[in-house]
Amino acid sequence: MSEIIRTENVVKTFPNASKPVRAIGGVSITVGSGCLTVLSGKSGSGKTTLINLIGALDRPDSGKIWVCGEEITLMPESGREKLRRSSIGFVFQSLALFGDMTAFENVEFAMRIAGISPKAGAKRIGECFEMVGLVNRIKHNPQELSGGEQQRVAIARAIAHKPALVLADEPTAQLDTKMGLQIIKLFLTLAKEEGITFVMSSHDPEIVEVAQTVYTLKDGELSDEL
Repeated sequence: MSEIIRTENVVKTFPNASKPVRAIGGVSITVGSGCLTVLSGKSGSGKTTLINLIGALDRPDSGKIWVCGEEITLMPESGREKLRRSSIGFVFQSLALFGDMTAFENVEFAMRIAGISPKAGAKRIGECFEMVGLVNRIKHNPQELSGGEQQRVAIARAIAHKPALVLADEPTAQLDTKMGLQIIKLFLTLAKEEGITFVMSSHDPEIVEVAQTVYTLKDGELSDEL
């Protein structure tokens, strides 16, 4: 299994009225390709901050981060943006789907941002909706879909440009346990069939239990607790 993510002694602090808040304190992890890794921990443990750092959405104060074989810590913003567009897919808790677009159009728009023309991407979009089980819902707007269906549209959007890595921040937080486990099963299937690496945050013990690798964070540091 090849390495797709590595962090070395990553530290991130945020300014505060009284004193800086250390969100991540010297975290070192390694993630292999084609598997599901869960960042576990309570709210405020640093999960979202670490995902944003790995996804090149933010920079650490110190330490180093490698993603897809590239050291991104000191990479110029143009290079980080290129990496995000070509190699990383994101699934946010808020989903961020456009309400005035159909499910198909939401995914198509994301592919345009990645530099893929609608004509070239149409077949791939169809494949993605088939993988997430929503072929019969592609013409529906988000408000016409259930929470679980909207989440699957967000996943189709994240994988459409064939990224090496998908980062998902609490993707099951708004779903019941049964639907949440269905989403995790989908991640595992896509990891196996598409070779995509999934890194997600969650504090749900049932989801943590089915992950292939788990890193638990507590107060911004790695913990042995589960």
